[in-house]
Amino acid sequence: MSKRVVINGGCGRMGQEVVKTVIQDTDDNLVGVYDKSRVGEDIMEIIGLEGPKVLINDNLEELIKKEKPDVIIDFTSPQILMNNIENGLKNGVNMIVGTTGITEPDLNKIRELIPDGTGILIVPNFALGAVLMMKYAAEIAKYMDRVEIIELHHDQKIDAPSGTALKTAEMINQNRKFKEKASLGEIEKLTGARGGEVDGIHIHSVRLPGLVAHQEIIFGGEGQSLTIRHDSYDRTSFMPGVRLALKKISELEGLVYGLEEILD
Repeated sequence: MSKRVVINGGCGRMGQEVVKTVIQDTDDNLVGVYDKSRVGEDIMEIIGLEGPKVLINDNLEELIKKEKPDVIIDFTSPQILMNNIENGLKNGVNMIVGTTGITEPDLNKIRELIPDGTGILIVPNFALGAVLMMKYAAEIAKYMDRVEIIELHHDQKIDAPSGTALKTAEMINQNRKFKEKASLGEIEKLTGARGGEVDGIHIHSVRLPGLVAHQEIIFGGEGQSLTIRHDSYDRTSFMPGVRLALKKISELEGLVYGLEEILD
């Protein structure tokens, strides 16, 4: 059964890819686009596709009440995300969230907001290769528990570290035995040189033009190291995960965190 879809942030780079995917690669119907830019313009004309007009609206609550969507896909920004989620959930709309920057307090608040019979899927990374990278890293952590993470993104990404890096650290820590910082008496001559730290895992963030989304997980052991790396060279790499999320969202209830939770 086809779903009525609203896309938040449809004018952004990720949002436009999602618009194309919904229109070209699913049986679902795009009924609305919420964005603060290019208000009143036709998203179909912006992305160069033929079809019925879908005008950009900058009032999400109004859009929800008018179009009555089955699902909202959010690729906006951390600053407005929680307000978008509140608008969707209070109207009983299922949500798929790809916007990063969600904190543990945010997750707790979202759990309180979800009405019965409604689901919200929060995905730090829609690339299936990245999801597999995280799953394998969690398995490796049973045997090699000294690890650091380097995440690399384009210079327009405003949150650091990435949601993928934080989710990776969380999954690794579920299986790691050694979780304390080594007592080496480290001297950090430049503040931040060792990156951020999550339960003994150092995370290093790189922001440069030319990058899209990349991550290395480096495990160290006695006389050896093991590195896993995933690279997204184009935003189309995230679209198979978006299609999977759209397919599964009506089966979900409550908060589901991570694409790995819906893999067959």
